[in-house]
Amino acid sequence: MTARLLDDRATCLFIGLAAFFCANAVLAEFIGVKIFALEDTLGVAPFEWRLFGQAGSLSFTAGTLLWPIVFVFTDVINEFFGRRGVRMISWIAVGLILYGFVFAFAAIALAPASWWVTAAQAQGVPDYQAAFAAIFGQGLWTIAGSVVAFLIGQLIDVQVFHKIRQATGERWVWMRATGSTAVSQLIDSFVVIWIAFVLGPQQWPTSLFLAVSSVNYAYKMLAAIALIPLIYLVRHGIRRYLGDARAGGLRRQAAEGWGAPRPRSRASCRRTPPPCGGWRCGPCRPCARVRGVLPE
Repeated sequence: MTARLLDDRATCLFIGLAAFFCANAVLAEFIGVKIFALEDTLGVAPFEWRLFGQAGSLSFTAGTLLWPIVFVFTDVINEFFGRRGVRMISWIAVGLILYGFVFAFAAIALAPASWWVTAAQAQGVPDYQAAFAAIFGQGLWTIAGSVVAFLIGQLIDVQVFHKIRQATGERWVWMRATGSTAVSQLIDSFVVIWIAFVLGPQQWPTSLFLAVSSVNYAYKMLAAIALIPLIYLVRHGIRRYLGDARAGGLRRQAAEGWGAPRPRSRASCRRTPPPCGGWRCGPCRPCARVRGVLPE
């Protein structure tokens, strides 16, 4: 049974996409502790933004390198495996992120070997334990903000994606991908800063909160637009891997599953007459089993 299941290319595809999605989400959380200067990285002249009475440079967390990839794979999984697929991998990713932070804090709490604490002095790190704790011991408010914003953003993304898909059909892949990202990341960008730095101990003023959130959102949207070709490239690769017929079937199931009714429970079938008479429609297959039309 297991061998036959893993012989199915669609199953293997979902496992691969889910693994890559979760790996990027977890990595983005852990490398996000570093703040980098975009202008210096690109070797361009410094740019100073001014918003809501605040000013600053283009400084972002290193996690922003990976979050656009997460957006792309959210849309790809949405396209082929629908709302249920995205929700499943989103909850798995949240669980893995929390699991990682639990063991990061556990590792920080371990008593360090005395020789290890000074092992990197030659590289300019006088206290390895302090450096380890500073890197992996992110504040709880930051962790909470990031996880909550990620989950809310994912759940909103899948809703908007399918609303656009219902309106446009199979046309304009870029529109449903970018449109869903535009809405979900608008919420994500503001929620994470609000929880981490407004509700948190730093108590940012409203003007700073709005300014930093707006700059982060603008960066994410520019990255999402720049990665539109990657969405088409991944879709092309999936079609070649699955074949046009199977890939098309998955897309139709993902689209149709959005509005399909849930199967009636066996108990409700016994209590009330099914609308299909017990055998004429897919959602009422449990009814058919109750009436003896289908085998158990």
